[in-house]
Amino acid sequence: MPTVDRLVAFAAMSSLLIVVPGPSVLFVVGRALAAGRRAALTSVLGNTLGAYVLVVAVALGVGSLVERSVVVFTVLKLAGAAWLLYLGVRAWRQRGALTGGGGAGQGGLRTLWEGFAVGVANPKTMVFFAAVLPQFVDRDAGHVVAQMLGLVFNVIALACDSVWGLAAATARDWFARSPRRLSLVGGAGGLTMMGLGVTVAVTGRKD
Repeated sequence: MPTVDRLVAFAAMSSLLIVVPGPSVLFVVGRALAAGRRAALTSVLGNTLGAYVLVVAVALGVGSLVERSVVVFTVLKLAGAAWLLYLGVRAWRQRGALTGGGGAGQGGLRTLWEGFAVGVANPKTMVFFAAVLPQFVDRDAGHVVAQMLGLVFNVIALACDSVWGLAAATARDWFARSPRRLSLVGGAGGLTMMGLGVTVAVTGRKD
């Protein structure tokens, strides 16, 4: 078990990273604008599950490989960027269908999977875990402590991202009073995800 002071310190450091809107927040906001509250919250859950896979990977030592290898980091980064671009283009193309059913006909499992794919293909999160977790974990305690601290990070992220998603979905509900406005906001959600994909592709480590 990690000590209370380590838990508090790690939670504080995690909160500083999470409260600033980043890729996960922008993705959730984009899903909220494109498909509504349920899609946003399902995306948050999927993203959190994907992030926890990264926690386990880092606890088992995979994170250090990503941190050291530019090639591995770049492959993961571009895979995540391509996925975001695909989701953004699809949301843009389906923006006109939002007025008929509030979600572009997308099932919950598919939305969950999309959120999971974005979370697990986020190399920046893995590098953060790889750099920060070792500072709070006793090596003799094994992988369990690292996974427990990673769970603290994910609980905070789950709460924060849900607030962002609900806020964006509430704004979308207002736009839903007009089919034209709803189509515009759905397109904005698609553009948000496309912009995020481009941002992920062009930023990060270069050496």
